[in-house]
Amino acid sequence: MSEVIDVDIALSILDHQLVDGDGKNCGKVDDLEIAGLDGDSPEIVAMIVGGNAWRSRGLLGRFAARLSGNAVHVPWSEVDSVTSVVSLKRPAAELRLNRGDARWGKLVGKVPGF
Repeated sequence: MSEVIDVDIALSILDHQLVDGDGKNCGKVDDLEIAGLDGDSPEIVAMIVGGNAWRSRGLLGRFAARLSGNAVHVPWSEVDSVTSVVSLKRPAAELRLNRGDARWGKLVGKVPGF
């Protein structure tokens, strides 16, 4: 994003759907990495998606974090736009956001009704 805009991160970014450069859903924004909190102009450095980003969300979050492994840090420079979704510039595979697709797809594919 080349343009500086004021955004309420709690309402506009956290827990919003990520859409990759190919238009596919590829997760949700679980947390943010922010630099400059001790100065006058803090800025978002990266979005944290999945994995151990959930560990601070109670018992179920800690359980999910153990199953999911490490979170993916997506640099803020990869964000194309922020609307009702957070659109990324590149495909999910290039940003490592599709790591569990094949593994979970096999598991869910065996569940009757899916």
